[in-house]
Amino acid sequence: MALRWYSVVVDSHDIAAQARWWAEVLDFVIVYEDEHEVAVIPKHLSVDPITDGREWMHQPQGLVFVPVPEGKTVKNRLHIDLAPHTSQDRDAEIARLVQMGATKVDVGQSDDVTWTVLADPEGNEFCVLSSRDR
Repeated sequence: MALRWYSVVVDSHDIAAQARWWAEVLDFVIVYEDEHEVAVIPKHLSVDPITDGREWMHQPQGLVFVPVPEGKTVKNRLHIDLAPHTSQDRDAEIARLVQMGATKVDVGQSDDVTWTVLADPEGNEFCVLSSRDR
């Protein structure tokens, strides 16, 4: 038996703004929102119950944004890696993210790495990897 990786929870000051930002970045949709949490999932997923356990186990993860009073003070211990497909323009995707409010971040990476470290509008680091086809 195995458990399904269901979601990643992101501590936030403005959960609605963070959820909308990440939903736009990932082409996700908001499926639940109240003052305590906002959940986003890929657009192609159904919100209908899945009765088949095998099908349920193969669903991708979502993101959940929850409010916290404290600000981010150190580098994340866990972060999200994003990757463009080989048919996409990686530099254009990074430029799009920066235009949306991401910032480039130095977390000690060397100049010859194949990824770019960015931070979302609340300072949570994430990486854009080299283009991939799997």
